[in-house]
Amino acid sequence: MKNRLAYDNIIDFVELPKIIKLDDNLYGSAFFLMKLMPARFILERAEREGILKPGSLVAETTSGTFGLALAMLCSLKSYKFIMVTDPVVDDALKRRIEDLGAVVEIVQKPADIGGYQRSRLDKLVEILKKNSGSFCPSQYENTNNPAGYSKFAEILTESVGHIDCLVGTVGSGGSVCGTSKYLRQLFPDLHVVGVDTLGSVIFGQPDQKRLLRGLGNSLWPDNVDHTVFNEVHWVSAAEAFLATRMLHRKHALFMGGTSGAAYMVAKWWAEKNPCKIVVCIFPDEGYRYQDTIYNDRWLEENNVKLDKLPNNPIEVKNPIDAKAQWSCIGWNRRDYENVVGKHKGT
Repeated sequence: MKNRLAYDNIIDFVELPKIIKLDDNLYGSAFFLMKLMPARFILERAEREGILKPGSLVAETTSGTFGLALAMLCSLKSYKFIMVTDPVVDDALKRRIEDLGAVVEIVQKPADIGGYQRSRLDKLVEILKKNSGSFCPSQYENTNNPAGYSKFAEILTESVGHIDCLVGTVGSGGSVCGTSKYLRQLFPDLHVVGVDTLGSVIFGQPDQKRLLRGLGNSLWPDNVDHTVFNEVHWVSAAEAFLATRMLHRKHALFMGGTSGAAYMVAKWWAEKNPCKIVVCIFPDEGYRYQDTIYNDRWLEENNVKLDKLPNNPIEVKNPIDAKAQWSCIGWNRRDYENVVGKHKGT
């Protein structure tokens, strides 16, 4: 008789999140590695459509956990994998991905417009052209990225029941946009709060160097549907890092900086709306950040060590007014142009 505790592979074991009650009306959805869910969905769709065949090359541009997810899946499925990234890639993550058999290509110079992400995309195109029959998951524009979160939405409804508010960080646009799409089929009045970081162009900030990674972008991903969001919050790196440590100290949840950013906003929103059920997405665990976010010396050396968080965000009427600390805007499910007053990329 098959042991019911056995799994066919590591992906089956770690793909799904743990749903944890953090307060009377606040739940956290803690992933080991959230990007496994869309990465698996994208590859399996490509396999069913005959795009991916045994021994195929998969190539993608990413600086973080989507690359790790693809490296794990490609190793198990015997695909070749090339990850295109830039110099900020975490060295321990790079070594882990390479140990899974992948090749990591690092672009050395940012483009004049679009920064390193533009340079990475240009390098990716070059690799795909050189390798006939290769496949790019294209997390920024592949609609199977947000579609992959239907399973997550189902888990949330089974675990929590009625949900009034979903809070999550925004990078590729997959997790929050995809999950909220499915949840709104059951809860049409779902309030969606997107969390970005200062210096990210996604919601109208000017592109700047960002210390807080895993959210934000220097380009506009097609998978970001701006009309999904009721509110948008911008969080600084220092605030996100302190909130990450607070999440660990109070709930023993050892997560990354994106989780801290989402937790800070979700906790505030839940306290402000005590009769509403709030779910917050925690994308990945904290082991990659032991020498940074969880290291007081590193925080001090990088001038991102805070003693306390603001009690409330600064409300702004235009994204450009969000400056050095936690800020928010009532996005009210409008498109980008109606909020920012100009078209993307101008």
